[in-house]
Amino acid sequence: MRKTRRGKEENKRKIERSQPPAGARVYRASEKMDKEKKAIERIKMASEMSLHHYGRPLVCTYSGGKDSDVMLEIFKRSGIPFEVHNSHTTADAPQTVRHIRKVFSELELQGISCEIEKPTYKGQPTSIWKLIPQKLIPPTRMVRYCCSVLKETGCKNRYIATGVRWDESTQRSTRTEFEKIGHTKDNRENFTSLMLMNDNDVRRRMSELCMQKKKMVVNPIIDWKDRDVWEFVESEKIETCELYKCGYDRVGCIGCPMAGKKRYKEFADFPKYKQLYINAFDRMLKERKRRGKECKWTTGEEVFLWWMEDKNIPGQMSIEDFITEE
Repeated sequence: MRKTRRGKEENKRKIERSQPPAGARVYRASEKMDKEKKAIERIKMASEMSLHHYGRPLVCTYSGGKDSDVMLEIFKRSGIPFEVHNSHTTADAPQTVRHIRKVFSELELQGISCEIEKPTYKGQPTSIWKLIPQKLIPPTRMVRYCCSVLKETGCKNRYIATGVRWDESTQRSTRTEFEKIGHTKDNRENFTSLMLMNDNDVRRRMSELCMQKKKMVVNPIIDWKDRDVWEFVESEKIETCELYKCGYDRVGCIGCPMAGKKRYKEFADFPKYKQLYINAFDRMLKERKRRGKECKWTTGEEVFLWWMEDKNIPGQMSIEDFITEE
């Protein structure tokens, strides 16, 4: 895919937006150092618990996006032993996959262990294209089985680090520096650096969870804004995925419902992915018919148009129709 003039201009604007006015540069430099220091402190704290309770290094999860690249650089600066893990979603853009492989090849030359985990479902290799007919519904903002199967099953019984940031979404604004992952929000337990430093009961609870080999998470750059990330990328000359130079402000699964209207550009740039989704929706409809599930659509193309939030499709089902019957 060519780097369009629009893409280059958008990337330039991102960089310009990340640059503070001249009078604020001293403050911004100090703030940058402070955030980097805090991120390293969080990583070191999690690393100590991982080595002590799990007997294994902290895992840096890596998606191929800018946040992952920044976090990886901070991990290197922390001086701790660590491993790197990527969940192969099967729906990433080719540019993202190439970037991940390039970064992992360089890390392995430095003696850092890297793993690209292929997804499975019910003990069998899978992909987003196989999951859609099996689940009988498209992945949506409300029904995100794609994340739970393709991204969140790896690194069991390990202490991991993610690039989650408060600035990314309202949902992520409720996350904390340290967490115990649960199957539901009610099962999630949250901890902050301040709590761990000043509350013996909180420290004991964290140690107890670690001793039980629960899946623990540290979010080192949770308080970083988009501007902080781009400034760090520019100042430290970090190589990022080429999609950012082609007008993209996110790197993730092509067609992710969370991307909203931005998916129109994605499918314009990657038409083969559009056809893969339509084919998967066709198989989904056949499977629904085989199981006796009611459906108002007749083709995968119709499902795709509804999925893209086209309001002009007559007789379309609502997501509640799917959820009620499951």
